[in-house]
Amino acid sequence: MKRILGIDPGSRFTGYGIIELNAGRTIWVNSGCIKVIGDDLASKLCIIAESLDTLIEEFQPHEMAIEKVFLSRNVDSALKLGQARGAAITTVALRKIPVSEYSATQIKKAVVGKGNAAKTQVQHMVVNLLGLSRAPQEDAADALAIALCHAHTGQTLENRIEALSNTSRARKVR
Repeated sequence: MKRILGIDPGSRFTGYGIIELNAGRTIWVNSGCIKVIGDDLASKLCIIAESLDTLIEEFQPHEMAIEKVFLSRNVDSALKLGQARGAAITTVALRKIPVSEYSATQIKKAVVGKGNAAKTQVQHMVVNLLGLSRAPQEDAADALAIALCHAHTGQTLENRIEALSNTSRARKVR
């Protein structure tokens, strides 16, 4: 069994999604949004860090996947997004949980099959892949898609270790 925490960082809402890989099945564990409120940047980043710390304590994920920063026309928005990502990554890294990053295109391609999929298509596939009764809120669906991307692309820590082990064995045989 392996638990993956997916994070869709944001300056107003940070989506999270937790899935479990168990005997070849992908199971929804939890998802939702952290409402980032506050008067100043420090208090907003603190909300993200404290909320993620609580989620980690409760659900004990083994790995975390997060969306990479994308270029934006609005520099202020890009900076806020980067700061939210930094708070999330630092919180998880302090718990010694491995972190993987994926571009929006990688996430959409892994979940929907095409890198330019619409948000509604991502939500639809998240519902289908996890057998949910209804679509989660948009930020939570994105976070679940990030976790699914991590699971589907074979980038889990277990797969990386196995690949390195196989490479090492192959070199010894030669």
